[in-house]
Amino acid sequence: METKYFSLGQAENSKMVKILQVVFGILCIGIAVFWLIFNLRSINAAGTSWITVIFVGGFGFYQIYAGLGYSKRFIKIGPDKIFIKKDIMLPAIEISAGELEKVELYPFNLILFLKTRKRVMLRLGATYQETNEKIKDEILVFAELNSINVEFVEGKL
Repeated sequence: METKYFSLGQAENSKMVKILQVVFGILCIGIAVFWLIFNLRSINAAGTSWITVIFVGGFGFYQIYAGLGYSKRFIKIGPDKIFIKKDIMLPAIEISAGELEKVELYPFNLILFLKTRKRVMLRLGATYQETNEKIKDEILVFAELNSINVEFVEGKL
């Protein structure tokens, strides 16, 4: 089995969009620093100025983070490991086949039960049905190769 990669978000952005995100992020952080330096006296008096600086600086940081490709959500299924990045700000979770006890497949999500009694839930959503079915098929192949129990659960909508 070869490693399969599935994006859990929007279609991939072009290089130009990523470059513009980084440039816009740098611009936002620059504006936040400029605002902070030249309006320091008014910032001491008004708390809303601090909120503005933090918001614009945080937005700039996120734009750079996204432009460099760190905010992609994905699932990567290999022959003996699964990597899941379901949150844009947290690192990917690595789950080896030996750690898995069973897998439950629902219509719009899947739950991986670990032998440590932890659960990892991945919400697939209703937008990308074709991708959801491909992910479920690859999870089935992975489970079959590694002798992991799979349970299909019909959820109520």
